[in-house]
Amino acid sequence: MNKAASQKPAGLWVSKTVVRVLLLLWTLIVLYPVFWTFVTSLKNNQQVMLGKPWDFPSVFHFENYANVWSRAHFGSYFMNSILVTAGSTILSLALASMTAYILARFSFKGRGLMYFIYVASMMIPTTLGLIPLFFLLSDMHLSNSLLGLTLVYSVGTIGILPLGIFFLVGFYKTLPRELEEAATIDGSSFSGTFLRIMLPLSSPGMVTVGIMNALTVWNEYIMATVLINDPMKYTIPVGIAVMQGEMQYRTEWGPLFAGLSISMIPVIVMYVIYQRQITGGLTAGALKG
Repeated sequence: MNKAASQKPAGLWVSKTVVRVLLLLWTLIVLYPVFWTFVTSLKNNQQVMLGKPWDFPSVFHFENYANVWSRAHFGSYFMNSILVTAGSTILSLALASMTAYILARFSFKGRGLMYFIYVASMMIPTTLGLIPLFFLLSDMHLSNSLLGLTLVYSVGTIGILPLGIFFLVGFYKTLPRELEEAATIDGSSFSGTFLRIMLPLSSPGMVTVGIMNALTVWNEYIMATVLINDPMKYTIPVGIAVMQGEMQYRTEWGPLFAGLSISMIPVIVMYVIYQRQITGGLTAGALKG
């Protein structure tokens, strides 16, 4: 009995140690390309071409960041991505939360079909909608504009709207109906009940959906390439692709990697700040769904 009890903690310790070692190795594998990108962004062309890839630069060239921000118009790309990402995330969250609340809390004819259509739209490849979207935005006089791109990201399959609806429906279904009944007795309107009670209760899911939407839009390339042709309206993924095509012939590798590093900073900061909310929201959504 005592022998079995002593072997159990020992086996548990060994298994935990193995898991931690594997997770540490996986973390190093994931972080190495990020670290290598930041190091390379501080090198000049000679250090990149003649030195070893993993060597630290003998002289740190911080001017690469200033050059790429001003001369390569990366500042415009960055601000365009900020505007499009923020606008599409806010609009997508508003649409997803209201739609999910209606589908989860009200019974009406066609509700199941509507919910199925939203969920099924996640399986539609993004490229299938490129040509119709292009002509639709042209007819609406929104082609080659950040507003048109924001609307596409907010309601299209590239955004997180269908997944956000699917995710938030699980939250709203588990909320007790007594809350709505009490609010109605107190004289609250339908919109007031939703805004003051239901929406705050779904904040863990809202944060998770918002971050997922922001990360998806921030890294999106295909839609932005097709729908935007003005260089001053490029987002970061399109701008980096253009910079790569130009700088590889002028051998300006330092500024190119500096641009890549700048594009990664908001994503890393967002994850570091909201990592608990992301994990908690996904766990809660899985349990409540």
